[in-house]
Amino acid sequence: MQKITPFLWFDGKAEEAMNVYVAAFQNSRVLHATKGPDGKVFNVSFELAGQTFHALNGGPMFSITPAISFFVNCDSVEELDGLWAQLSKNGMAFMELAAYPFSERFGWVQDQFGVSWQLNLGSRPQKITPFLMYVGAQHGKAEAAINFYTSLFDNSSITTVTLHGTGEGTTEQAAKQILFTLSGQEFMAFDGGVGHPFTFTEGLSLFVSCETQQEVDKFWNAMTADGGEESRCGWLKDKFGVSWQIIPDALGRLLGDPDPEKAGRAMQAMLQMNKIDIAGLQR
Repeated sequence: MQKITPFLWFDGKAEEAMNVYVAAFQNSRVLHATKGPDGKVFNVSFELAGQTFHALNGGPMFSITPAISFFVNCDSVEELDGLWAQLSKNGMAFMELAAYPFSERFGWVQDQFGVSWQLNLGSRPQKITPFLMYVGAQHGKAEAAINFYTSLFDNSSITTVTLHGTGEGTTEQAAKQILFTLSGQEFMAFDGGVGHPFTFTEGLSLFVSCETQQEVDKFWNAMTADGGEESRCGWLKDKFGVSWQIIPDALGRLLGDPDPEKAGRAMQAMLQMNKIDIAGLQR
């Protein structure tokens, strides 16, 4: 099971988006879909080329922004062009599919559901890589953020750091690209400048699966320190503005109890919590 899973917040489009993505990517499948009391799909989980995603129909409160996108390594021009055709349908291109100094063929698109994808011709071990862009007030903090994350998660390291040089249109010595791993999963990041009209939001968070209360406490306390912000039901924002969900595996088991009254009591208890308290849920 992935330690860290991208979590997408939609306004009624979670199932539709999932079906589009599963059809677009090879080796992909629906994992599960849960319906709410009204009979409509409430949340879904799916796998795209080995990368698990969670998604929720949470309403109009939060929107996904390009501050977190997904970098897709394509083995062939045919694969890249096929993904571009499907993901760009009714979407908006940030960088048209073309040759660039850094890539033989590359395109950056926001799809019809608001999710951003960077499609690149080039093979890497991990097919889909979450890509964090530090912009606006967070510009210049990418390297500090990645140093913080890699210090917090086991089996983590920084692979490469490339800095902007003179005359490259942004703050000199800001991060041009950082390739790193958290719990064995590949991530990318860079400093994207100050002029963008978006930043990190709860619309795309990172869901951390925890085995014990000690592990929940470790991540929660570290990420809410020094300017981080607590929210409800295991959600928080770290001091760099990135949203995380720190969730014990026990929560899913308790909410999925075959006794609906027990599951309902667990749900009501969770709704009163900021940091998830496993013992409190069990009581």
